Amino acid sequence: MSALSRERVEQVIAALDRGETRVAERVDGEWRVNEEAQRAILEYFRIRELEPREVGPFEYHDKIPLKHGYEQLGVRVVPPATARYGAFLSPGVVLMPSYVNIGAWVGPNTMVDTWATVGSGAQIGADVHLAGGVGIGGVLEPLGARPVIVEDGAFVGSRAAIVEGVIVGEQAVIGPHVTLGATIPVIDVTGQEPVEHRGYVPPRAIVVPGTRPKEFPAGTFNLACALIIGWRDASTDLRVSLNDALREHGLGS
Repeated sequence: MSALSRERVEQVIAALDRGETRVAERVDGEWRVNEEAQRAILEYFRIRELEPREVGPFEYHDKIPLKHGYEQLGVRVVPPATARYGAFLSPGVVLMPSYVNIGAWVGPNTMVDTWATVGSGAQIGADVHLAGGVGIGGVLEPLGARPVIVEDGAFVGSRAAIVEGVIVGEQAVIGPHVTLGATIPVIDVTGQEPVEHRGYVPPRAIVVPGTRPKEFPAGTFNLACALIIGWRDASTDLRVSLNDALREHGLGS
């Protein structure tokens, strides 16, 4: 793809900010990446200059403007939450003191809880809860790389980290401190034999941290993995708490 003109870059970023364009969208059941949107974001960083900005008592020095117009969008933003221009927030989104980066898309009625971060290009569905301290990684390079995707109705527990283009399926429950990356195995242990996934959490899966042994020249050591220990019932209320879901499988407090 040829380089974008400055005018085209500004047009694409404005469309991302309005939610008219997305870094990735589901088409015919598959997630497809918009390389032009990714390229525009990278070019936007290049053409912008650092500028000082004052927002109430806060001072910033950055290249990217802050997002505005929350009242018109129907979004609740609790100080000092920050969303960058070029991110889209749907009606009913709640941002506790948190951070949403350029190119991210956040679906209706989703909660981004305290100190959670939504990285560049991440796609967060409707009715999602990102609990306190959740880290959703940003993915813009290489062009065409899939961003992190958290589908509708998912619950991501405190301090979980999801990076490297992982897809979390609809209504999945990710337990606290789970780390999901492209090479970290997600192992379904609910059947007679383990079933391994990479870069993907199936819909309605209940996932907790785990380890499994690996042989090295210096000995056997346990590496991180994630374990699917059960499944949310399809009829479960979307607002089910993480503790309720884990308690059903003997792991709740």
